[in-house]
Amino acid sequence: MSSKPEAPARSLRREPSQRRAVERVETILDAARALIAEKGSDALRMAEVAERAGVSIGSLYQYFPDKAAIVRVLAERFNAEGLRCMDEEFKGVGDLTGLREAFARLIGIYYGIFLAEPVIRDVWSATQADKALREMELGNSRVNGALLAETMARVRPAADPAALEASAFLVMQLGEATMRIAVSVDRAEGDALVATYLRMALGEIAPPDDLGA
Repeated sequence: MSSKPEAPARSLRREPSQRRAVERVETILDAARALIAEKGSDALRMAEVAERAGVSIGSLYQYFPDKAAIVRVLAERFNAEGLRCMDEEFKGVGDLTGLREAFARLIGIYYGIFLAEPVIRDVWSATQADKALREMELGNSRVNGALLAETMARVRPAADPAALEASAFLVMQLGEATMRIAVSVDRAEGDALVATYLRMALGEIAPPDDLGA
């Protein structure tokens, strides 16, 4: 098992190399986020993004071939931040209790972000309507699952590595689905669903029976 999972590659048509180009891409993404917050990703139009960003439509297409490319880069950034948080929480885990506490904190942070950031929720929903974006989400679950499996193996050295990898991948994929449902229903039901998921996930990744071992 590798010591560090690789993050998904970015999907810009043209990677900016000069500072001015980098700033232009950031301006475009900021404009897209603002428009998504106002109207949703379904209503996002390339011409509107260019106008809001103050760039020509030709300049926009130099970096983003279509709306899906913008959504993908935004999603990749959210995913990268999630992976960073996981890495930060898991790197100090040394036992099952620590793993349970770290995972519970991560779920709380993740849920809080989705409740507070409508743009993230909308971008996440948009990934479900595009095959390539769905595959990206699946790949993100595999990356996150690899990091979780690595941490599980560290505190459960006697466990079968293949079984840990399968459990970790499924836990992360079901976590994505749980968050999607939780932010789509009323808050009380959403809180209950997340709490149920957390209880089930903790039972799988750090079984209570193993705590006294």
